[in-house]
Amino acid sequence: MPEERAIEELDMNTFPTNESKETLFALVSPEEELPQPSSPPKKTAWKICGSNYPLSIAFIVVNEFCERFSYYGMKAVLTLYFLYFLHWSEDTSTSVYHAFSSLCYFTPLLGAVMADSWLGKFRTILYLSLVYVLGHVIKSLGAVPIIGGHLMHTVLSMVGLFLIALGTGGIKPCVAAFGGDQFEEEHVKERSRFFSVFYLAINAGSLISMFVTPMLRGDVQCFGGDCYALAFGVPGMLMVLALVVFALGSKMYKKPPPEGNIVAKVSKCIWFAISNRLKNRPSEIPKREHWLDWAEEKYPKQLILEVKALTRVLFLYIPLPMFWALLDQQGSRWTLQATRMNGNMGFFVFQPDQIQVLNPLLVLIFIPMFDLGIYPLVKMCGINLTSIRKMATGMILVSLAFAIAATVEIKINELSPHQPGGKEVYLRILNLADDEVKVSLMDYHNNSLFLDPIKPFQKTTDHSKMLLTTESQHFHFQLQYHNMSVTSEHILEEKNRYSLVIRADQSGVSSILVKDMVTSTANGMAAVRYHHVQCRTEDKDFSLDLGLLDFGAAYVVAITNSSDQGLQAWKTEDISPNQMSIAWQLPQYILVTAGEVMFSVTGLEFSYAQAPLSMKSVLQAAWLLTVAVGNIIVLIVAQTSALVQWAEFILFSCLLLIVCLVFSIMGYYYIPVKPEDAYNLEDTMPSHIKENARNLVTKKTKL
Repeated sequence: MPEERAIEELDMNTFPTNESKETLFALVSPEEELPQPSSPPKKTAWKICGSNYPLSIAFIVVNEFCERFSYYGMKAVLTLYFLYFLHWSEDTSTSVYHAFSSLCYFTPLLGAVMADSWLGKFRTILYLSLVYVLGHVIKSLGAVPIIGGHLMHTVLSMVGLFLIALGTGGIKPCVAAFGGDQFEEEHVKERSRFFSVFYLAINAGSLISMFVTPMLRGDVQCFGGDCYALAFGVPGMLMVLALVVFALGSKMYKKPPPEGNIVAKVSKCIWFAISNRLKNRPSEIPKREHWLDWAEEKYPKQLILEVKALTRVLFLYIPLPMFWALLDQQGSRWTLQATRMNGNMGFFVFQPDQIQVLNPLLVLIFIPMFDLGIYPLVKMCGINLTSIRKMATGMILVSLAFAIAATVEIKINELSPHQPGGKEVYLRILNLADDEVKVSLMDYHNNSLFLDPIKPFQKTTDHSKMLLTTESQHFHFQLQYHNMSVTSEHILEEKNRYSLVIRADQSGVSSILVKDMVTSTANGMAAVRYHHVQCRTEDKDFSLDLGLLDFGAAYVVAITNSSDQGLQAWKTEDISPNQMSIAWQLPQYILVTAGEVMFSVTGLEFSYAQAPLSMKSVLQAAWLLTVAVGNIIVLIVAQTSALVQWAEFILFSCLLLIVCLVFSIMGYYYIPVKPEDAYNLEDTMPSHIKENARNLVTKKTKL
């Protein structure tokens, strides 16, 4: 390194004996001004409308918007592609989906190493964006039915997703840090505002793509079905646009060069400090101020100072994954909660997976609100809202959001149909005959069931509860229809709902036992519209109007064919519709989004500001790794916890409060790095050399 060579030259006091030498020094006073070497003029950066914002950040923000549109748009239809195009099971589709998401947050470490150690941020973003585009092209080809068979589609999809994960993860830690590099050190306020706009672009891209891409899949038909090729192709085109926009700003960017293999240097420095400390355990050896100071025998003080700063920030990152564990459940647990709620808002009908759009929408509203309104107002009140305090407040808000989610879950359970327990069954009678039928249970202790005759096509909203003596039990049903009496035997098993369907024809009356649904469907049956079902008989096609199908409801539909009335459809509810409006999720989305804005936007800025100059992308990658670890926490809790859903929400809320307390204590003792703090070459010199170098000027050296 240049600094090391300078120290070595200043510290040399012997020369080869056979060499001629003449070295003249002139003593100067500290007040005298030393001659300064001429330096090339600085390249003037173009500014936006005369402000302190460099024009280059406009290209970076537009690039991020297009890239996020590309990523979230592709991801929005990915699960349906696995289910209905590749015909995978739900478990396989879910596993591959989460494996892809995790990979997208582990690959940032690779991108950070490439940027800081080899290519620099600009070329890393450029080259990995090309990989990103190639992944989109291959993924789109995997959705074209006429290209190969099932195996070919699977291979193309997996290769495409791997390249996309490599591209999107590789550029994640570089883009934000590269945008921060465009600002001068004194423009701290402008750089802080840039990170807010940057996060705003992320959410704007995801918001629009969540609406557009599913429409391209479902509303556009190609190759005789849903057009997955178009749904993947359009996000691919947006990634091409992102690459073009980023390349157009090439001449305007400040491009700091890579600092060498910084990850290897840091690792070796830490290892040497630990091993050197363990080797020098005797009590007579003087102690050192910091454990990393034990690396001074081998590594320059500049590197040790930067590693100290890096490890201090990484230590603060330890509690952060719990925040992401809660935040990322919007797409899983909260969506499943929405399937048990009524999405009809009157002016608009929300699908269960559409309610997630509230998050990016509220982010777009909250970022300027916090940046221009709330933060200045808090500052006017004399409250010093530091980065650590903002992040801790964000944790508290997300914890409260999960407490509200638990309350909503409890209320949903209260309004939901009661499920049969052990040695319990629910039974109802559906009479499809043309006259009333009297039903009697011959071997059941409670004779009060079905006292009144069942009228034809009588809609029953409730099931009758029956108690069994064993897990499954035989029952004899006596049916009295006109002057006929028929006995039929059926087996009822515990924890089930049943419908006894009675039908009559010229030969007599009979019954069949149908097992009903116990709970609402997983997707919430979110279809608030009139359904016309196409049916076919031996000689003609016809349609039947099934009427209103409501959220969360399950129906039994019987089609009858009579000589005088023809074909008719009769519908009755199996499970009543969801009673609780999806609007009750709005408070928890408001709190979780406010917490995200205070935590995530602040964290992006904090990671950049506290990182040593040579390790900014590495620290950004470490920030993203906390997201991946947070997702792993969710998987562990979901797989090992036997708690009901509302109790699991309470568990996560309490865990985050505990983590928030730990993080606040750690942050209290953390001393932030100020912009004016600099690591100078003088700090790396021994004191006696530093004093001599300050008072001597080389006039003539002849070797």
